[in-house]
Amino acid sequence: MSVAGFIRDILPLLWSGLISGCLYGVGALGLVMVFKSSRVVNFSHGNLACLGAFVVYGFSSGSLLSLSWGSAVALALGIAAAIAVMSYALIAPIVFKSDLASTIATLGVGLILQGAVQLVFGADIVNLDLPLPRFSFSLGAIRVSSYDLAVLVVTLAIVGGLFVIIERTKLGVAFRAVSTNPFACEVCGLNLRSVHLFSWLAGAVLGLVAALLIVPTTFLSSTTVPSFMLQAFTAAVVGGFSSLPGAAVGGVLVGIAMNLFSFYVSPEFMNTFLLGVILLTLNFFPNGLLERAIGGRV
Repeated sequence: MSVAGFIRDILPLLWSGLISGCLYGVGALGLVMVFKSSRVVNFSHGNLACLGAFVVYGFSSGSLLSLSWGSAVALALGIAAAIAVMSYALIAPIVFKSDLASTIATLGVGLILQGAVQLVFGADIVNLDLPLPRFSFSLGAIRVSSYDLAVLVVTLAIVGGLFVIIERTKLGVAFRAVSTNPFACEVCGLNLRSVHLFSWLAGAVLGLVAALLIVPTTFLSSTTVPSFMLQAFTAAVVGGFSSLPGAAVGGVLVGIAMNLFSFYVSPEFMNTFLLGVILLTLNFFPNGLLERAIGGRV
């Protein structure tokens, strides 16, 4: 293969990997938010995001209601937030007793949510598109679409918004304090449950946003979004569950790595590849690949 041919192949792969990696990063941010505050790996993350995406579909397609896409998203966000509150209320008594038991409990919550999706919406595959204008343009060998630009804008807005909240608000200061030393915060009178609830609500919103952005590239079913969360989980492991910037950067790294593996090796072994990445990272870089680069800062 010539150098020109290699560049012609690699640039589109890197670009599409960046776009998909942004989605994995957004999903990973939701996982890391919950883990940093409550030390719980929320395995119901994908199931809740899936339910929210189905609510948007039901309210905008006419199967439940005939609302505009924006109104359907607003209602779905409210429902996802309410379910996140109920989920945390269910798990909260266990959180302060055992991290492992709390993590296992999220598996049960996830199965309940998956059953609810199948009960209400069935097991059929549906399409859920974004209301975006259709256009694209070329930058050399890279083809940029309106969808790509939407993903980049939303991702940058989310990362910027989280930075402002966590670095510039009292709630963000409380979140950082609880993430660092929850025992000292409790001694000082800080309400740990309120900080936990904030992170669970933020995680639910981030998961739904990621689901709404990823579904148009595939399809929506009761298993699509939970399967997508394997990529988000890998991104969180690669970037480090103790770092929000690491989760975002880890998402991009995983997205690019997946594209290269799919193109040069085989897409059939993608899940095996992701599990291998998780195992290697946990063995050699248990705090994430980016620990030394960006440290353990929130």
